[in-house]
Amino acid sequence: MVNTKKKTGLTGKRPLEGIRVLDFTWVRAGPWCTRWLGAMGAEVIKVEWPINPSTRGIGRVVPDPVPGFEATLNNNGHFSDTNANKLSVTLNTRSPRGNDLVKRLVSVSDIVIENFAAGVLEKWGLGYEEMKKLRPDIIYLSMSGFGHTGRNKDYQTMGPIAQALSGLTFTSGLPGEEPAGWGWSYMDDTGGMYGVMYALSALYHRNMTGEGQHIDSSQWIKGVQLNGAAFLDIQANNRSTAREGFPAGNRAVWPGTPVLDNYREGIYVPHNAYRTSPGEYNDWCAIVCFTDDEWKKLVGVMGSPSWATDNKLDTLKGRLDNQEEIDNGIEAWTKTLGKYEIMELCQAAGVPSMPVQSNEDSVENDPQLKAREVYQDMEHATLGVWPLQNAPFKMSETPAYNDPGPASLIGQHNKEVFEGLLGISHEELVNGYEDGTFWPKDHDRSLYPYMQDMIDDASKAVWDGNQHGPSTPPEPTRTVGSNPEGPFSGMRVL
Repeated sequence: MVNTKKKTGLTGKRPLEGIRVLDFTWVRAGPWCTRWLGAMGAEVIKVEWPINPSTRGIGRVVPDPVPGFEATLNNNGHFSDTNANKLSVTLNTRSPRGNDLVKRLVSVSDIVIENFAAGVLEKWGLGYEEMKKLRPDIIYLSMSGFGHTGRNKDYQTMGPIAQALSGLTFTSGLPGEEPAGWGWSYMDDTGGMYGVMYALSALYHRNMTGEGQHIDSSQWIKGVQLNGAAFLDIQANNRSTAREGFPAGNRAVWPGTPVLDNYREGIYVPHNAYRTSPGEYNDWCAIVCFTDDEWKKLVGVMGSPSWATDNKLDTLKGRLDNQEEIDNGIEAWTKTLGKYEIMELCQAAGVPSMPVQSNEDSVENDPQLKAREVYQDMEHATLGVWPLQNAPFKMSETPAYNDPGPASLIGQHNKEVFEGLLGISHEELVNGYEDGTFWPKDHDRSLYPYMQDMIDDASKAVWDGNQHGPSTPPEPTRTVGSNPEGPFSGMRVL
């Protein structure tokens, strides 16, 4: 088998070890949820189908033509990051044999997660009531756009649409201009993290009572809830919901506007982003002086140039009257240094300063992200070594980290899962490739030679993953139904 795993150097039992997640998710929100469950130690089995490969075939990192490189469903950087920490199987869930195998996977799983429109799994004969017959304590998390109830339940959506409908898009952008929208699918990532919280809550409830449950999640409703601060501001402060005309810019006070009661509230000079060396598109550094003392410190950092030591700039009023001169003088200095060097010099002197960063800056250069090990170099079988997002939190006793690492190759674990875990014979596996259960009969398989390796390998598959199934569920610490108030009833948070 092709191996995508690279040791992380981290050790310790992870919090979800022993938990198996059956993953039917696609695109972003659902995969983002299961990715982090995997980082916390859950064994995630992702069910895929090459004719509908989610985002495997979108936005490949290395496009054709490149000498010696052939684009496949295995070289998409976005997919590899979003679907890290998972095993991959290919299965035609609509075929009788495939549907039977899906149900067998449900019976040996703890959590089933999907982010289809409402009703898709019911069409497969896998609604929550059917799942409970296969495993009574199953946890089923559905992450649809509008939930499984109400008049809009059949609508299909994705993050940017949910953002607009919820009102979040309206709150974005500069005053006086049209809403900017979000540069990324914010509600997909947020929805994924919400999904992790829901799954963990249901697991805790099951551990306490022995009961599984269906979690019916709505991406749109999550966006509405995130507008709480804006709603409160509008109601409590009688603020208009209209986007009134205010100028753009970085200064605390814009020329021609009142010094007091201006829309930016705080009055500070300097307050801007300045060009830095070597003067490329992304070479900027923000510098702010909130007090006269911070201004004096900045003057010292700059080497006390004559223009900055003029007494007229000692007070806020003087600096307000001379913003243009101050900005020009500061930028003449910042253009001689790199933005990270400026940040270090200013912060060491007690002057607020931060570099303006692109995504590349954050990944490659940010010292704080490096210290937090947010990006971890890992090796993928087709993409090579590249930085993969690590868990955005640190747990002292049960660490979370990427393992096995970048996304598995499509169908990479068919033999281990179907032969090793479910116990089908090798002959059944071979027949499944021939009859379209594990791969479409009219779909070229030559770009995925490891598939043929599975067919040729008649040796007994060894399953070294989680061993538990429906016969060995976790023992509840309370009797079923003993905690009607909710999974966290009785807890105290300080």
